[in-house]
Amino acid sequence: MDNSRLYVDFNELIDDDLVLLSQQDIKLDHKGNEITLFLGKQINVYMDDINENGVVDYLVASGTVELNNTGLFPICKWNLRINAKGIQHESDLEQNEK
Repeated sequence: MDNSRLYVDFNELIDDDLVLLSQQDIKLDHKGNEITLFLGKQINVYMDDINENGVVDYLVASGTVELNNTGLFPICKWNLRINAKGIQHESDLEQNEK
């Protein structure tokens, strides 16, 4: 998995570990690079968030790209199956690395 991150809206969770990802096969990462989505691709995702002190603290997760075959939101082609680490604040990840 590379260091690029794709934006998702975690308010669009359709299961505890499944979030809507994209309507198309290509999605821009946080640097504006085109990322081609395909079944089984491992990716990192993020969403804007702010901590209790008003400081930006992204929500982040990693997982595997899946076709949206849930029957829900058919306009969306791709979902992300979030791995067992779940959705975390970026600051929590940094603290765990220390």
